[in-house]
Amino acid sequence: MAINDVQVTDLKIIHNPAGDVYHILKAREQSYAGFGEAYFSSIAPGIIKPWKKHNRMTLNLVVIMGCIKFVIYDDREGSVSNGSFQEVILSPDLNYSRITVPPGLWMAFEGLGQIHSFL
Repeated sequence: MAINDVQVTDLKIIHNPAGDVYHILKAREQSYAGFGEAYFSSIAPGIIKPWKKHNRMTLNLVVIMGCIKFVIYDDREGSVSNGSFQEVILSPDLNYSRITVPPGLWMAFEGLGQIHSFL
C-alpha cells in the first residue's frame, strides 16, 4: 500500500558517450521542500540500517549505485495510511527514481545485490 504523502518520482538519465548525467531534484518540482543539507551514504550488501524517523526534515532519496530496498512505516495520528507499510526498491539499473519521504514517517533500508550501494 502507498503511504499518504510519500512520492516516488521517475528520474531521467541523459546518456552520453563521455559520461551520463543523472537528474536528482529540481527546485520547480513538487517534492522540493527547500534545501537543508545534501550528502551521500553507503550500505553494504545484506546490511539493514534500522528504523529512523525525522520529525522536521523531508528526505529526497536517490540510489546512484547498486540497489536498495526502503521500508516506510506510517504511525502518524490521523493519517489515512496510519498503520501501513510501503516498500520501494531503487536502483539506477532497474528504475532510476527518487523517493520523497515527509517528516513523521519511520524508514529503514537494506542493501541488495553484490556491491556496496550508494544513496
